[in-house]
Amino acid sequence: MAAVEANYDGLVGLTHNYGGLSAGNLASSRNKGQISHPREAALQGLAKMKRLADAGLVQGVLPPHERPFLPLLRAAGFGGTDAQVIEQCASTAPGLLRAASSAAAMWAANAATVSPSADTADGRLHVSAANLVTMLHRSIEGAQTARSLRAAFPDTAHFAVHEPLPMQDHFADEGAANHVRLCAEHGAPGVEIFVHGRAGDCVPGLKYPARQTLPANQALARRHGLAAQRTVHALQSPRAIEAGAFHNDVVCVGAKTCLFFHEHAFAGTRAVLEAIRRAADGLFDPQFVQVSEDEVPLADAITSYLFNSMLVAWPGEERLVLIAPLESRETPGVARYLERLTGGNGPIGRVEFVDVRQSMRNGGGPACLRLRVVLSDAEQAAANAHMLLDDALYDQLTGWVQRHYRDELAPADLADPALLEEGRAALDELTGILRLGSGFYPFQRESAGSGRF
Repeated sequence: MAAVEANYDGLVGLTHNYGGLSAGNLASSRNKGQISHPREAALQGLAKMKRLADAGLVQGVLPPHERPFLPLLRAAGFGGTDAQVIEQCASTAPGLLRAASSAAAMWAANAATVSPSADTADGRLHVSAANLVTMLHRSIEGAQTARSLRAAFPDTAHFAVHEPLPMQDHFADEGAANHVRLCAEHGAPGVEIFVHGRAGDCVPGLKYPARQTLPANQALARRHGLAAQRTVHALQSPRAIEAGAFHNDVVCVGAKTCLFFHEHAFAGTRAVLEAIRRAADGLFDPQFVQVSEDEVPLADAITSYLFNSMLVAWPGEERLVLIAPLESRETPGVARYLERLTGGNGPIGRVEFVDVRQSMRNGGGPACLRLRVVLSDAEQAAANAHMLLDDALYDQLTGWVQRHYRDELAPADLADPALLEEGRAALDELTGILRLGSGFYPFQRESAGSGRF
């Protein structure tokens, strides 16, 4: 079956700020309280998307969420007008306002887990929105993410878009950041690798939370109708979590037959690799590119986000291309390793460096910004074409960002009620650009019910 791997990137939101909300994410904690640049962040993200689209890759766009998220604040007991809710929360619970104002939905790798139709029992592409229950600021994303995914993949004959797993810690799910698919060709059956940090309960003694659970991954595999013999469940190394690898994609990335990972990515690496070989038997021969601690120390791998790069099959090239953040080139040991990596005859042929510094300062590299979706020809035809990037949409979106986004955003600015109204005006316009339909955002449904529009 002919198929392509599309990348659906999260469009950076208008409230992109450094709230320091993510325990275990070292960059997020390190830059807490700094002044952010939302316009620059959004334009950097769009430039990365355009670079891939220009190369001939299919590139989609997922819209930002409405922020601050007033339903969270009203559920927490704040009342009155929207402006009064924000002002009250800012004065008495500023941490809650930061959580409600987070633009973390930009990191689409956490939006969902995707299983291509070549792997599923019913022959449809399955997408499960993540519940993200471990972090308050992310737990508010699931319902809106599911709406975005249904807007992108509306045809139920081809797509099954699922709501998040139960909002309970036992089923803590952080999406595709803990999922890798290997295959001979994108449209052929593959091996799906689910990585968890804990079996269910919290792991005692860990300084940082192990976010993904085995029960969540098992539920996703059942829900998507995956064959057990082609599915691998692997335990993330506690050492990696403690070092700041809050998701597996901070220490591991894969594409086609290649798995590129740090030696401390998994607990029991030898057993994990053998399980992958068994699952791939008869389909393809896996290629493992393991980076040792001597070659790249775990701390450098996490600081540079070497493995939070995108590994893609580049049109017209036989070997894979690693799309890495500039920070990887600027970390001397990592830069030297990449020269050795691409100078050999392995599966990774070259590196493209991209500037996503605004995202990196909050702990999200190139791979965090995208959700990979394998689409057959028929599925690509059934997807929402208005959410697929071309030159015209790129020009529309860059113009939209230039009109609506603030140049700077300081922590104190989150208390400004005008930020909410600016965001709503921008999202109203974006709804039309991406053809998302009426009532896509909660404020639009409320406004329609009140007769405001």
